[in-house]
Amino acid sequence: MTARLRPYPRYKGSGLSWIGDVPAHWQIRRNGQLFAQRKETGFAELPILEVSLHTGVRIRKFDGTARKQVMSDRSKYKRAAKGDIAYNMMRMWQGAVGVVPENGLVSPAYVVATPLAGVESKYFSELFCTAAYRGEVDVHSHGIVKDRNRLYWEDFKQIFSVCPPPDEQRAIIRYVEYIDRRVRQLLFGKQQLLAMLQEHRRAIVHRAVTQGFEQSIDLRDSGVQWLGHIPEHWHPYRLKYLITSIEQGWSPQCDAQPAGENEWGVLKVGCVNRVYFDPAQNKRLPSTLSAVPELEIKSGDILMSRANTRELLGLAAIVTDTRSHLLLCDKLFRFRAVEHRAYGPFIVAAIRDKNSRVQIEASTNGASDSMQNIGQAVVKNLWLSVPPVGEQKQIVDRFVVETASIDLVIEREQKALVLLREYRTRLVTDVVTGQLDVREAAASLPDEPDELSLADEILEEPDEADVGMDDIVEEVAE
Repeated sequence: MTARLRPYPRYKGSGLSWIGDVPAHWQIRRNGQLFAQRKETGFAELPILEVSLHTGVRIRKFDGTARKQVMSDRSKYKRAAKGDIAYNMMRMWQGAVGVVPENGLVSPAYVVATPLAGVESKYFSELFCTAAYRGEVDVHSHGIVKDRNRLYWEDFKQIFSVCPPPDEQRAIIRYVEYIDRRVRQLLFGKQQLLAMLQEHRRAIVHRAVTQGFEQSIDLRDSGVQWLGHIPEHWHPYRLKYLITSIEQGWSPQCDAQPAGENEWGVLKVGCVNRVYFDPAQNKRLPSTLSAVPELEIKSGDILMSRANTRELLGLAAIVTDTRSHLLLCDKLFRFRAVEHRAYGPFIVAAIRDKNSRVQIEASTNGASDSMQNIGQAVVKNLWLSVPPVGEQKQIVDRFVVETASIDLVIEREQKALVLLREYRTRLVTDVVTGQLDVREAAASLPDEPDELSLADEILEEPDEADVGMDDIVEEVAE
């Protein structure tokens, strides 16, 4: 379905710097000619909606605490009707915009735009999410700090948009939804494979850090409920006896992009989400701020997240080879292994093991599942079972070898996920900006149920990892 796409037969200059030439029969119109603002309050019975950067508008999920906080303030929430477009004023430049799936309430920080005649909201939502359009939004947004710039309705309605005829908007939507289904199906299959691979890897490492690799070992009761039975010559220790003092970092207001070569960057909490430390997860420190050299990370540092979602909270990674000029953020703890008692990579594997996960998750606190916290006391009092240092090193060397082939497949599949998302983004951008004509292709598409409509989250959380873009295009096009 992608191989037959061609550019339109005739183009014209749009007069817009962000898009250039557009199909000759498309119009250029201000958003105020396409949408009207909806400002209605007083509908307390409606569900609360939220805008995701990746999946648009959806019903918000709450835990008990968050629900109470929102319920007390519903009078200020705005009504959004099915088919409207809602966007977050502070995050529109990042793509926090989407079509309202059903009547609901949105935050006062959102703008609700209702479509006028001849306007298909889904088409314009896709247009607004393109990188070029988001750049235009950024130009029209205002605020004291760039990361909190707001796009008010008065500014939004002055921005120019490209506007195909209504029937062509619908053809574009039909094609985009078809591509979305194909991409979701591929993502879903790859994520299932990844889940199985990661579970197999966890099982290997769990056996390694709780019993070692000896075929026949004598076990004894550890005396610690979290650890159960451990090898006879291993010892249970609280983590505080195996590590140096714990430090926290600094989280200034940083630029949205990563630090360049020789620039200072502040690590993001996501740098420890995977098994291995990811130095690319950082934000550039503004030139107006001075770095704190004492917070620069070094090889051998163990980093552990102290604030994150419940499933990511308390994950750890050890810094190996990394670039200079990276600073610890305050959502991370930093410590090092005490050399005569502990081997850093073993400690990290034990912290990530399910025995430690249970302890961490039993001690979290926070207003909602979307942001949980742990204190230093929780980390210091984690129970681990450890063999002598020499054996710790042997165990790590062994499980590194046993998981190497799994890691290669995981890396390949993670990169495939990234490339699939990039492919979808690039293709949709070309379609909604008129670089490719999908009218004939859309007309020949079969009617298909959206069987994965409940799996929108698979478009989120881009990962990194060696699959070529040509392979991805081929899979989607089949």
